[in-house]
Amino acid sequence: MNTTRPSFSPASDATAPVARRRFPVAAVLADRLDDTAVVDAAVRLAASRGAPLLLIAVLPPPPPRTKTVRPDSMAVRAVVGRTLPRLARAGIAHRSAVHHRPAVRGGGRLHAAKALLDTAVLNGCSLLVASRSGPAGLDACTAMEAAAIRGGPFVHAVSPVPWAPLAVPCPPR
Repeated sequence: MNTTRPSFSPASDATAPVARRRFPVAAVLADRLDDTAVVDAAVRLAASRGAPLLLIAVLPPPPPRTKTVRPDSMAVRAVVGRTLPRLARAGIAHRSAVHHRPAVRGGGRLHAAKALLDTAVLNGCSLLVASRSGPAGLDACTAMEAAAIRGGPFVHAVSPVPWAPLAVPCPPR
């Protein structure tokens, strides 16, 4: 296949196909066991769309008078770290973003979900993947409700991972 582009006049370039922009798929990671299920679903959706992945790390409210946390900080890497082996196996391009939970509880659950949606839209995402049992105000059901009021993005809900004991209990003696 010839990768060099022939020189055409601007009139003939108008009929050339335009490259479709691929919007990233956002995955909400809150440092919970459900993060692996969220990333698995987000990887499947991103791979089917041929899109990159945006990992939104949900962090606690920042202490007063501190700078914002950068997406490459240790706190973000600690939240995202559990999912990196899955991303490496999938071979999908990804980047990180930070979302802080609201400091005050008086704002309501929809306010927290709207701020999460704003983070996703600010990074160009049209699809957000979240856990049904996520943190208060950042779960998929609340994000869907806020997205319906706000007008987007689409929210994909992932069921929580069923709990299983880590080891078989010791038999009684």
